Amino acid sequence: METKKFFLELQSIPDNLYTVEEFLLKIAEEMAIEEDKLYGIMLSVSEATTNAIFHANKQNPDKTVTINITVSDGLFVVSIKDQGPGFNPTSIPDPTKPENLLKDSGRGLFLMRIYSKSLSFTPSPFGTETVLEFEI
Repeated sequence: METKKFFLELQSIPDNLYTVEEFLLKIAEEMAIEEDKLYGIMLSVSEATTNAIFHANKQNPDKTVTINITVSDGLFVVSIKDQGPGFNPTSIPDPTKPENLLKDSGRGLFLMRIYSKSLSFTPSPFGTETVLEFEI
């Protein structure tokens, strides 16, 4: 399989989550990604982009979120970069613990971990890069 690369840059406004969904659907169609695989990719990338727009960039339209996707050799790798201050992923409460079941926070990271082959965060002075890797 040849390597394919895709790129999207968007303003940090909630309506752009629809743009991300359309972007992923076009890639999935072009790369013939199976529907059962696509569900986990869509959910995970949507969660990561939501975190970038709302938590990192605070919905500031002057800040951007960039999404780079590389598809190669059965792997679908997504990099999502924000321009926020960064965070400590270990400080996010485990949403499966009884005391956190009714809390809204932490579910996105939990879902990303479940659906992806790997999940990593790289903080920098210019924002955080979230990298998700999926087998397709």
